[in-house]
Amino acid sequence: MTPPDNRRAPQVLLLVPTVEGVGLTSACLGLIQALDAIGLKAGFFKPLRQDELNGEGPDRSTVLVANTLGLHPPAPLPQERMERLLRDDRLDTLMEEVVALQEQALHSPPRHPPELLVVEGLVPTHHTTYATQINTQLAHALNARIILVGTGDIADPGEMAEQLEIHARVFGGLSSSRTLGCILMRSRNLSDGKDHAGLAPGTVTPLLDDAQVDALRRYAPSLATDRFQLIGVVPYSDALSAPRVLDVARALDARFLSQGDADQRRVMSTSLCARSAANALHIFRPGSLIVTSGDRDDVVLATALATMNGIPLAGVLLTNGYLPGDNMIEMCRPALNTGLPVLSIDSNSYATAQRLGQMGNDIPMDDNQRAERVAGFVAAHIDLEWLRDHLSQGYVHHLSPSAFRHQLVKRAQQADKRIVLPEGTEPRTLEAAAICQRRGIARCVLLGKREEIERVARNHDITLPEGLEIIDPDRHRKRYVAAMVERRSGKLNRLTAHAQLHDTVVLGTMMLQLDEVDGLVSGAMHTTANTVRPAFQLIKTAPGYRLVSSIFFMLLPEQVVVYGDCAINPDPDAEALAEIALQSARSAKAFGIDPRVAMISYSTGDSGEGVDVDKVRLATRIARERDPDLCIDGPMQYDAAAIESVGRQKAPDSPVAGRATVFVFPDLNTGNTTYKAVQRSAQVASIGPMLQGLNKPVNDLSRGALVDDIVYTIALTAIQADQDAMPTGESLANPE
Repeated sequence: MTPPDNRRAPQVLLLVPTVEGVGLTSACLGLIQALDAIGLKAGFFKPLRQDELNGEGPDRSTVLVANTLGLHPPAPLPQERMERLLRDDRLDTLMEEVVALQEQALHSPPRHPPELLVVEGLVPTHHTTYATQINTQLAHALNARIILVGTGDIADPGEMAEQLEIHARVFGGLSSSRTLGCILMRSRNLSDGKDHAGLAPGTVTPLLDDAQVDALRRYAPSLATDRFQLIGVVPYSDALSAPRVLDVARALDARFLSQGDADQRRVMSTSLCARSAANALHIFRPGSLIVTSGDRDDVVLATALATMNGIPLAGVLLTNGYLPGDNMIEMCRPALNTGLPVLSIDSNSYATAQRLGQMGNDIPMDDNQRAERVAGFVAAHIDLEWLRDHLSQGYVHHLSPSAFRHQLVKRAQQADKRIVLPEGTEPRTLEAAAICQRRGIARCVLLGKREEIERVARNHDITLPEGLEIIDPDRHRKRYVAAMVERRSGKLNRLTAHAQLHDTVVLGTMMLQLDEVDGLVSGAMHTTANTVRPAFQLIKTAPGYRLVSSIFFMLLPEQVVVYGDCAINPDPDAEALAEIALQSARSAKAFGIDPRVAMISYSTGDSGEGVDVDKVRLATRIARERDPDLCIDGPMQYDAAAIESVGRQKAPDSPVAGRATVFVFPDLNTGNTTYKAVQRSAQVASIGPMLQGLNKPVNDLSRGALVDDIVYTIALTAIQADQDAMPTGESLANPE
């Protein structure tokens, strides 16, 4: 059969689990994201449903893939249908129905037909004893290559190797051309032994040392051949196995006395408190669910006090059906107002703790945050180079969001820059700095008193890595006064300068101006104006620029595009708008995005007139004159710039219409509104704002920024600081 549009037929990768509870769906999510990082679009489908693992309702794997990756795979065949066909000896009919499902998966919206199709195999359980037989038939029917998904303790290599050998044997053995390799999930006793944050695919150093690999190969000699590859080694992570308090309530059928942030807070540990609060202070740790009898007022009060002291507990679960009195509830009201969840259950504390220990590790269908983090974590431990070498020949590559994040981290690691973070005591900033320091993304400098930073780290269970620099502003402020007065000669005196330097953003900006650091990131607690004003005053614009502007990198499902200016200039004139377009195009190119610039307006081409559209038309002409080689067009409506079919209709001769990668908005009102609407309504991740046109890199954060947002902004800043060392024409897409 000829594939649609004469494209190369998609490869099919069948993931076959070696045991139950291996984390098969997580492996599928991570592999799809890893393939996306090397520019390959992968589809997904699960041929057969397993009720004993899924329970009632929609198929969990299919829903998680849809919610997390934006794919829309078909629902799997019901287990009842599969078993009826097996009983009737109609295996061929079953496989025909599976192939029909495959066709649906290859043509499911919203993406074009994928280059690869990841298929979730059947899990061997006490009920599905036929799983191995079915997986073998799936491999033949779908012409699939096999990736085994195993698990276990690296300290027992014999058992792990035996699992792989037994399951590979039915596909021709580990050295068979059909069997590509394996992904080891939830692995324990790795040589590193730490939880590694999955910032970007393929960015974590392999976690098996030579001795561990040699031990596996002694038991499974085929692992030493070129035909079988350890595609990924993913460590067990307590953090990624942590349920929400909401999940605990559902599992125990508990009642909420105060729901608070139950849909966000995660249970990292369960602490049964049967002793007096004074003898159990050690249990009040970040992420701890306190389980105690409802009549233990001392424990309830201690929980409230710990919360008010800044310790982010998961919540408190009151047992035996006892409820606190009204006076006790009012006493704890300030803690409840922070979002602390409080649950009640009728069973005793011991029985409740037993039930908590029996909860499974499956990701709930509505826990998108956990699914996304698990996918990223798995993808971070996948060998991207091997995937690229063995799977990507003959396909068109794209700069996908995963590829962009992967290259962002790699480029920042190569830059090795020193970045100052004025908000050193802010918990998200502190955690981001620790991640960047451990991963070599940047050498971070925190401004703040060491004792306060260490207290925040303890309360939020953040481990401060070796080498993370902390500078006390009170000890260093005076030495910047003279330099600041000189920089702003005639505009402030020593007394005023000393007063302004009490603002850590001003202090950090002076450190940057004096080349003591390479870049600055702030804004988790400060407004945009607080962050950029000192930069305007002390850093100033780079040669050849008359203004500072901003861009956001918008991580759309299919590609990464640039929006500018959505944060700085309220109403730029035509000259300024042309400069914003040129700055944005150059930034896009530096970060691996081929710039095709659309100058956005309410009118396309010559169809409309008015002061606003005339400004965009003039700005487009000015930008073309300044850079004749730039692919730019405008004025253009957003849909004509972004959607190919609309672009062909409204601007058939435009090189940009329907293919724009850089969207330049006519004013801040339009730009900021559009960026927020796309980000929130379409659930699109964004990185930025990244400031352009300054002499040195200063970047602002949203005050609602997540830890990963801050990490990526630090990486952006490090890369900007390295731009002088970047040869002409080099971009983020080719960091090697």
